Amino acid sequence: MSSSQSPSSWAPASLLGRLVKVCPGEGQALLLSSAYFFCLMLGYYLLRPLREAMGIARGADKLPWLMTGTLLVMLLANPAFAALVSKLPRRRFIPMAYRFFGLNLVLFFLLFRLLPGHGGVVLGYTFYIWLSVYNLFVVSVFWGFMGDLFDEHQGKRLFGFIAMGGTLGAILGAGLTEGLSQGALLGFTLPFKATPSALVLVAAAFLELAVQCVLALARLHKLGNEAGGAREPGPGLMEGLRLITQSRYLQLICAYMLLFTLTTTFLYMAQGAIVAKAFATQSARAAAFARIDFWVNVLTLVTQLFLTSRLISTFGLRPVLVLLPVLSLVGFGALWLWPTFAVLAVFQVLRRGLHYAVDRPAREILYIPLGPDEKYKSKPFIDTFVYRGGDFLGAWAPALLTWAAVPVGAVAVGLSGLWYWTGFRLGKLCGTSQLKDRP
Repeated sequence: MSSSQSPSSWAPASLLGRLVKVCPGEGQALLLSSAYFFCLMLGYYLLRPLREAMGIARGADKLPWLMTGTLLVMLLANPAFAALVSKLPRRRFIPMAYRFFGLNLVLFFLLFRLLPGHGGVVLGYTFYIWLSVYNLFVVSVFWGFMGDLFDEHQGKRLFGFIAMGGTLGAILGAGLTEGLSQGALLGFTLPFKATPSALVLVAAAFLELAVQCVLALARLHKLGNEAGGAREPGPGLMEGLRLITQSRYLQLICAYMLLFTLTTTFLYMAQGAIVAKAFATQSARAAAFARIDFWVNVLTLVTQLFLTSRLISTFGLRPVLVLLPVLSLVGFGALWLWPTFAVLAVFQVLRRGLHYAVDRPAREILYIPLGPDEKYKSKPFIDTFVYRGGDFLGAWAPALLTWAAVPVGAVAVGLSGLWYWTGFRLGKLCGTSQLKDRP
């Protein structure tokens, strides 16, 4: 799409124009993109509670091992996806990848229904690892596609609204899971209670709806059916890794992602310890987590609706990229001094809400100036393997630091400072007129 329209050509008369600075000709693509992300996240949040329950079926101490297994599967999945991307155009490999995952969901549905004991802990752990891979891949491909359809000017204006579609899908997915599982929805008693396996099938249906959005966007933008076009990925299977090794820009994105994930996992581990100490019963702990999730969603929606595009358009990417590291520097410092639930709740709500609303859209804008190999080969590797690598390190590091008598809080503060430096450098580099270090 072109961004040649001037700000004066925005269409405030329409409802959409009142919510986002949308130019004439952008509305259909914007709504389809939001619906696409809505369907992806709704399907995932239908499955997420099932994954979490299966992950702790034999105790929470098994989670580091499950994260290790996820990292190994990521190592195998990335070359397979790169091979698919190398042979097919976007309008074919994106639906094909999603439908492959959809068939996986149908297979899990059958296994949960037919195997004794619903497959037991082995199938549960398999599903946990599979869903951890699935979520990162489908979201990474989504944002890569968005980086193809919209230019940088459009991304600054529109990505916040598109991200809001995912937030609404996540909220509705979580609500549907709870309601369908309990046999009640919107205050009405349902004649049935959905089993976990039934939710898997519903998630597959929403994934197919996401595929239909992809096909509609491909038709709207007249994407070709042949591989090797100017905007299609090339044939090199290892091209994504080669580009990372040669590009300072991509290396900084890798470092930014790794530090984000490391600090996220550190905070997740601290959250478990603080909540367990502050609340005695399981129901009280669940209520505490629910309060945090509620305010995270409120902050995310309000920010995406009214602030995201304005913050990025007005201040640029550099201040936005360092916002979360600065918040983490202050938050981890406060938690180190005052490890209370009140401090934890404020820190978690601000960090998670601003990540979903501001940091994630800004991070995706970084890929817009890059080529198709970087978007569909380098980006999935960063979004999946590097991300899960941070999970792996963050899950095992606290035990090692405790053994070495090193305060986890001090390390978290230090990592936040390094993250700030990385975001500052990345923002400075992406602000140049050309990415001179690109191969």
